[in-house]
Amino acid sequence: MATEIRTADQEKAIHDLPADFGRIPLTPGPPPDESGGWRPPSEPEQRPLMENAQLAILIFLGAEAMFFAALIAAYLVARVGAIAWPPPFQPRLPVEVTAVNTLFLIASSLAMVRARRAIRRGDRAGLVRGLGQTALLGTTFLFIQGYEWIRLVSFGLTASSGMYGATFYTLIGIHGAHVLAAVIWLSVIFIGATRERYSQGSHLGVTICGIYWHFVVAVWPILFTLVYLV
Repeated sequence: MATEIRTADQEKAIHDLPADFGRIPLTPGPPPDESGGWRPPSEPEQRPLMENAQLAILIFLGAEAMFFAALIAAYLVARVGAIAWPPPFQPRLPVEVTAVNTLFLIASSLAMVRARRAIRRGDRAGLVRGLGQTALLGTTFLFIQGYEWIRLVSFGLTASSGMYGATFYTLIGIHGAHVLAAVIWLSVIFIGATRERYSQGSHLGVTICGIYWHFVVAVWPILFTLVYLV
């Protein structure tokens, strides 16, 4: 039987082999890092479905929706129990002007949508432009509402003139206060956008403000239909 003869270099190479050479590992080893070494395996990154701030604003808006529902229910109870609605010798509400004003508020919601889409694309100029349009339309809505209120008061419709005036100013006034709060919040977001505080990967403030703005816009057509049209 032939005997394999190994040279000194072969013997040295065999001696330098690691102890586990030729063994099949039971579990795969960790992947190599960029430097060629070994690093422990990392768990896959898991992002939450919703940020805490988004959940908080949704809970808050749920409470706000119930608040407006209670106001609307009180208004309907007062209206159904009245002999005539609106009462005689009371000024009629400006339906045409308020209908145009409603279009301004709806347009502001569309401008907010464009602003949020712009920042998702990383378009900061589009964000500033969309927020500015939203704030301008919202402010226009408030000015027109205020002007019409001044005219109604001059015609004799006040909160103390009866249930008709009390329910009108309560329901519409509380919504106007919400729009004013939204405009103030939007102005703060707008200033931050002009200072490039928001980016494609970090714009939670814009998202939260947009959710609130869409809420106050969505409530208004319901109020306009019940108070001005029906």
